[in-house]
Amino acid sequence: MRLAALALNLALVLGAAGGAQAGEEDWRLGWDGTFYGYANSTGVNFDSILNPGNRVAQLPTSGESLELRANFKAESESLRFTGRVIARACELHSDYPTEQCSEAYLSQWQARLRLAEEWSAAVGRDVLNWGPAQFRSPSSPFYFDNGRSDPMRELVGMNSAKLSWTPNMQSTAMLVYIDGPGQGGLLPNEWRDIWRDSWLAKFDQRGDGWSASLLAAKEPNLPTFWGGDGQLTVSDAVLLYGEFGSYALASALQSPADSSQPFSVRAVSSRELTTLVGTSYTFEEGQSLAFEYLHNGHGYTDSEEDAFFQRARVMPGMALGLRPQLLGRDYLHLVWQSNMMDERGYWRLMATHSLTDGSNEFSGYGELALTNKISAFALAAVPQGGSKQEFSSLINYSVTLGLKIALP
Repeated sequence: MRLAALALNLALVLGAAGGAQAGEEDWRLGWDGTFYGYANSTGVNFDSILNPGNRVAQLPTSGESLELRANFKAESESLRFTGRVIARACELHSDYPTEQCSEAYLSQWQARLRLAEEWSAAVGRDVLNWGPAQFRSPSSPFYFDNGRSDPMRELVGMNSAKLSWTPNMQSTAMLVYIDGPGQGGLLPNEWRDIWRDSWLAKFDQRGDGWSASLLAAKEPNLPTFWGGDGQLTVSDAVLLYGEFGSYALASALQSPADSSQPFSVRAVSSRELTTLVGTSYTFEEGQSLAFEYLHNGHGYTDSEEDAFFQRARVMPGMALGLRPQLLGRDYLHLVWQSNMMDERGYWRLMATHSLTDGSNEFSGYGELALTNKISAFALAAVPQGGSKQEFSSLINYSVTLGLKIALP
């Protein structure tokens, strides 16, 4: 039985059970949302090895978008319905015919029933994302790119059914059946529909100034994904944290260091360990500075990456379409951001350095409150390096400017 049928049946059961348990309880209804209007300009690298003359990826050089992101909820003491709706219209320009798009979808939704004091059940489309890392999340089977480096990115949830056990304030365990990725939006490459009919088990433990999680995820055609994360509050200002994931990839593009050998694609890669360690410092005025180091076990060494670009000159489509999410092995990531509770606005500066090929990416995001409902925002990314270096291999810059209006 696919999750669509399971969701319908379980939602009816949850609704009937919730109605029976709620009795004369009052339902609490609510919604909020944000309306965005923004324009983007992208400097495409026409000398790109992976995308020569922009003929392979056909990236847009500019575009305008209108977008609505709305949240709604209905809840009683025992039953809770929530959802997140995304509606978007855009027009994208390049050297190719103008592309127009329009879409509307549920990026998240959930029906959750409190079964007992310690137990709850839920069905829906959930963003199964966790961990404290900013740059990437090695502990997540589904969202290695967690979207935190791009404040404009909207993550689409996984269709899932979940059973949770919370015996006390310190411990939580959950068992999740995953039907696959939800539809709508730009699905990340790592999904590729490989997580259909999968299971996830996760355990969280919290203590005085620390927390830790362990998890296992099993996809029918891949070895078990093992992961975990933890964080330790050293003082009011200092936080230490880390994540790890031990897993194999589907459809891994092999790039031998000897450039005379061709590309090859393995249906299932070898198991590798990816780890991230980080620390953050919070200043008295609320600003924070975070520094992270990521070791990507599935990335290329410097010689393998160099050979990757050599082969890409002959087969750019294969190299671009099957490349790993991160080309290199080792990265440094720095985040400096303002106090997120400041009503006047918010800013965030990021810098990423590849220790494998030496390329860099500098990016920033800022919001300025114009009224209590309207804010102006800007997002910019500027890579630094050459066409044979990761961050500068496709674009020279990207700038987005816009307005956001809080609703209602």
